[in-house]
Amino acid sequence: MKSAQAWRLGMKDMPMLPAPRHRGHLKKPTWIIILVSLVSLFLVCAYVYPPQNSAACYVFSSRGCKALQGWLPPAPVRELTDDEIASRVVIRDILNMNQSIPKNPKIAFLFLTPGALPFEKLWDKFFRAMKADSQCMCMRPRINLYILAVILSIEKFVVRSALLNVVWGKISMVDAERRLLANALRDPDNQQFVLLSDSCIPLHDFDYVYNYLMYTNVSFVDCFEDPGPHGSGRYIEYMLPEVEKKDFRKGAQWFTMKRQHALIITADSLYYSKFRDHCKPGMEKGRNCYSDEHYLPTFFYMLDPAGIANWSVTHVDWSEGKWHPKSYRAQDVSLELMRNITSISDSVHVTSDERVSIFFSLDFARVM
Repeated sequence: MKSAQAWRLGMKDMPMLPAPRHRGHLKKPTWIIILVSLVSLFLVCAYVYPPQNSAACYVFSSRGCKALQGWLPPAPVRELTDDEIASRVVIRDILNMNQSIPKNPKIAFLFLTPGALPFEKLWDKFFRAMKADSQCMCMRPRINLYILAVILSIEKFVVRSALLNVVWGKISMVDAERRLLANALRDPDNQQFVLLSDSCIPLHDFDYVYNYLMYTNVSFVDCFEDPGPHGSGRYIEYMLPEVEKKDFRKGAQWFTMKRQHALIITADSLYYSKFRDHCKPGMEKGRNCYSDEHYLPTFFYMLDPAGIANWSVTHVDWSEGKWHPKSYRAQDVSLELMRNITSISDSVHVTSDERVSIFFSLDFARVM
């Protein structure tokens, strides 16, 4: 008994250890794991399947596709067709050939007009104001004029001449431009080619325009990417493989072009035929494509992007968002308006996508 009591007393004196607790499972931050997984999946998909158009690029970055070039994989190089190889060889050799500068370099002024020039007297004064050549103190002709006179039918948007039918919005407008260029190229002294309409007027004196154009090394061809329905939305896959959607560009019709570029435009048949056949009004799925707005910008973007300025020295105001640029009536024209136009320091390309406007800082004044 004493032993049992002693054992119980000993048990009382022993420290009682707490029983082990069963810990519940920790609550995992499930929502964080799901979020990280979705972001990772999104980035992997963007890497494997990079955005193919500008609108998609602006989802990733407000600066567009250029902001993604640092981390997107390079696009695979497409093998050129035989026609592309032949065309590009000719274009490359024309662009790289040594140009002999004539003793009397000229500017070819190419007027595309529906009839007589309404500002003929103003142009006559502009051309007569050229100064004498300082080397010989004589008057050397420094211009050639080429006028394609046509009759415009406003109701049907049709332009006609004795030898050429020109329809508004169709490839025949480009044909008229190429016809003017081809005739102007016959004179080897012509080094710059300026396309003008009957409503154009000069904004500077002749010598300013002459010196500005003769001492530049680029052509002033308007060129920008319009990701909206009236830009990339006009593209059709029938232009493949030579013209891809990523290269499809837009721009105003009026250009100033150096001789090498005038040569490759008149020599081109491959890219011209793509726009002749697949860029016109009334295409399938309701597409309306206008070659005079897309052919030259796309051509130069693909084949000599560094050779053009991406804007035109001819002032065109598309801010009204209509099919045709803003027209200035007699009551609108003033000295202040002329000064405002010549002092423009930014070129704004208003696209048909309301989210996107493109700005260029200019290093020159408008001259036409």
